[in-house]
Amino acid sequence: MTAMGNATNLQGNHACALGAIAAGCRFFAGYPITPSSEIAEKMSSELPKVGGVFIQMEDEIASMGAILGASMGGVKSMTATSGPGFSLKQENLGYGAMAEIPCVVINVMRGGPSTGMPTRPAQGDVMQARWGTHGDHPIIVLTPASVPEIYEQTVRAFNLSELLRVPVVILLDETIGHLMETVELPEPGSMSLVERKWASGPADEFLPYRETDDGVPAMARPGDGYRCHTTGLTHWEDGFPTQDPEKVNRMVGRILGKLDHHRDVVDAYETVECADADVVVVGFGITSRAARRAVKAARQKGIKAGLFRPITLWPFPEKPFRQAAEQAKTVIVAEMNAGQLSLEVERLCAGQTRLQPLNRIDGEPIEPQDVLDRIEEATQNG
Repeated sequence: MTAMGNATNLQGNHACALGAIAAGCRFFAGYPITPSSEIAEKMSSELPKVGGVFIQMEDEIASMGAILGASMGGVKSMTATSGPGFSLKQENLGYGAMAEIPCVVINVMRGGPSTGMPTRPAQGDVMQARWGTHGDHPIIVLTPASVPEIYEQTVRAFNLSELLRVPVVILLDETIGHLMETVELPEPGSMSLVERKWASGPADEFLPYRETDDGVPAMARPGDGYRCHTTGLTHWEDGFPTQDPEKVNRMVGRILGKLDHHRDVVDAYETVECADADVVVVGFGITSRAARRAVKAARQKGIKAGLFRPITLWPFPEKPFRQAAEQAKTVIVAEMNAGQLSLEVERLCAGQTRLQPLNRIDGEPIEPQDVLDRIEEATQNG
């Protein structure tokens, strides 16, 4: 049980920073970029109060490298950016996934491509968050839809990262990042926080990437006397590079499989009125709030509509979605891009349910009426 403290009005980006500190983050490295800069500003003022360290780096590549280094040194670490900076982080994100280095990356999305519209909202980094770096790699992506949820999911991001030794990305859209809402902050020390599994036992028997029942090896804490070789090359349990096909298959299979092994804690989602829904709307972030209002309006008109909101965007909660949409004749995917999440949902529908994308790419959020119109259209078309 989490004991709640005083209610306060917070901007979304500030809630993210405070959630990170509450989760135990003690190192932040970043570079200012609209619309995420308030996260760095807040971390710069709050981290020193708890003995943490804030560094403004020279660019986003260095920022990502710095938080990986700090995490390998035993400190919970985070960075924050937006689309162009997120692109620069991808190589080091892949390194973090391969070397199994816990860290949290915030991406407050804005209109693109390229420099795009720095001050306008968008949701165009959905596929980049999952597939942006090269090779097959594990990644968890969370998508809060309110300021209180930003706080909660930032704490959860650190817990998942520490538990599974994996980078965790939080995708916010500009609207959610700059939204002001009332947040009930938990009392200090009242939350359940996860600490990574540290190496123990005889030092001469330690293997930094040992295969374990849960797929997550213990990590060597600097100064504890455990020898550790870390590399972005494919490696075996001892950490040293290998191209032996059997060992590579087992090692890569393990880092990919550890997410599936823990889907009970990784998956998070919300369903609204899906049990008997003829039309199910899929939405995340600020778009899901428009969809929620549209579903309510549709129900008032006698239309059986529902909402499926992925909170964990990647890995996508496949089983819960299929259950939510099993009665539906139409699934509408509402997103502020040219159509990205709709590709994943279409795969899961497997031709059994009609899919209709609802996209917007002009720097304006999707409105409830936009979703309601599409719901009514789907109902009229049978």
